[in-house]
Amino acid sequence: MAYFAFEYVQDGEVDGGKEFVIELRNDKLIAHARELLSGKTTEAPHISGRIKKTQAPYNQAYSFHLDPESIDFFNEAIEDGDASPQFVEEHLDEVGGAFLPGRWTPLGSRLTREVTPSR
Repeated sequence: MAYFAFEYVQDGEVDGGKEFVIELRNDKLIAHARELLSGKTTEAPHISGRIKKTQAPYNQAYSFHLDPESIDFFNEAIEDGDASPQFVEEHLDEVGGAFLPGRWTPLGSRLTREVTPSR
């Protein structure tokens, strides 16, 4: 298990100013995240997954988190799933309906660091 933070960049600006932290449980995904951070790869740099409408202890800045079992990395996705973490936070009650009915695919997501969460 490992934890990584990402920021959402839109038009060259970091949206919301807060990092979003994810929990990875899959060794292959952990290795990919570390390769992205080290610059060893630029392939599939964006994070996606299913939103859980509960706060996770490792992601205290938001009242939701990504289901660790659903997380994956991608290059491109349709814009239907694109939204900043701050926008998702502001519209969390609408997630799962017309807004983000499936996976959250934040096109502006960019890993920033590996983190050790405080518990």
